[in-house]
Amino acid sequence: MNIGFIGLGNMGAPMAKNLAAAGHRVAGFDPAGTTAEGTSAAASAEAAAMGADVVITMLPNGKIAQSVADQVLPVMGKGTVLLDCSTIDVATARKIARLAESREISFLDAPVSGGVGGAEAGTLTFMVGGADESFAALTPLFDIMGRTAVLCGGAGNGQAAKICNNMILGITMIGTCEAFALADKLGLDRQAMFDVVSTSSGYSWTMNAYCPAPGIGPQSPADNDYAPGFAADLMLKDLRLSQQAAQDVDADTPMGAAATELYKIFVEQEDGSGRDFSAMLPRFEGRSRS
Repeated sequence: MNIGFIGLGNMGAPMAKNLAAAGHRVAGFDPAGTTAEGTSAAASAEAAAMGADVVITMLPNGKIAQSVADQVLPVMGKGTVLLDCSTIDVATARKIARLAESREISFLDAPVSGGVGGAEAGTLTFMVGGADESFAALTPLFDIMGRTAVLCGGAGNGQAAKICNNMILGITMIGTCEAFALADKLGLDRQAMFDVVSTSSGYSWTMNAYCPAPGIGPQSPADNDYAPGFAADLMLKDLRLSQQAAQDVDADTPMGAAATELYKIFVEQEDGSGRDFSAMLPRFEGRSRS
């Protein structure tokens, strides 16, 4: 398959590399000039898209995703597919889908979970919005780049699934960190806390798989001085997307709003930028109610 891949950053480059290693012809482009092993370097987004059966984008935000779509859709052939793996707002994803449809081009929004490690290992989870037939046609590519791909419904629903999932993640991480900080002040040993909560009704992914307390539970960024596995900056981005979507559809999300405000303070006013999102725990450790 001929693939154009636009956005060869920390996530896009290993994804493109894996596609090329599987035997696909991949033309890659990134405005920063980065490349991916095994791919040919295109001079522009349009050059990468020209003649491609599938164009894949992995970009920082909706504004850039819209701009790239405006560039590549006019040079893509009818019956081809634009697969956007960026995490962007639902409204922009659906706008791009309408533009693609007007040119008889299929569009799938497919944000991912799994981080850089998942991109490198080919174990990402894709949350996909779009037509059944387009999803089926690209299943072999999802199988190369990831472990799981779930069709969530029509265009934009992949983004909807991603931001709902990450809103839960942000809220749950804050709750987990608050509970550890409270346990510390009550004199409860952290290992005892983990042993109880991880096997009781307080069980959660943030406790059991990604524990924010160093030396407790499975290996996590907390054991590496909170070097980011999933950066607090990215959590803030996703929480803001959740609140933008909530405003657009008039959904009441008070916990999501509170989590957004806490991560905003942590990233923009404190020392959270560039740290893992679980570094909320040392933040709460040093604070009191007053």
